[in-house]
Amino acid sequence: MLTGAKLVAFGATTHPADAIAFYTKVLGLALRYEDEFAISLDSGGVELRLQKVEQFAPQAFTTLGWQVPRMTEVIERLITHGVVLERYPWIEQDASGVWQAPSGARVAWFKDPDGNLLSVAEYPA
Repeated sequence: MLTGAKLVAFGATTHPADAIAFYTKVLGLALRYEDEFAISLDSGGVELRLQKVEQFAPQAFTTLGWQVPRMTEVIERLITHGVVLERYPWIEQDASGVWQAPSGARVAWFKDPDGNLLSVAEYPA
């Protein structure tokens, strides 16, 4: 039924100005618009709609993730912008914080200004 429907991804923010700066300047997403209810960003043709909320408790799991062609370049850019990659004691991560999944995918996690857990992943060809 929804196979051909366009997907919209949702997130939440209590700090709209910080979220706009992070998602546009650090992650490079284009700002579509901002209104009193939400921030709309473009992520590869998919709308990422960050709802403006008064209270928010970030989840412990990944809420948004991006597939990237060159993980090393993305990690370097994130670090250059002051992003700290998350480390987890129950998985083996390399010196830069990247985990190699059993599938061969390379995954790294980081947080946005509201504490939303985000990821980037490079999948084997």
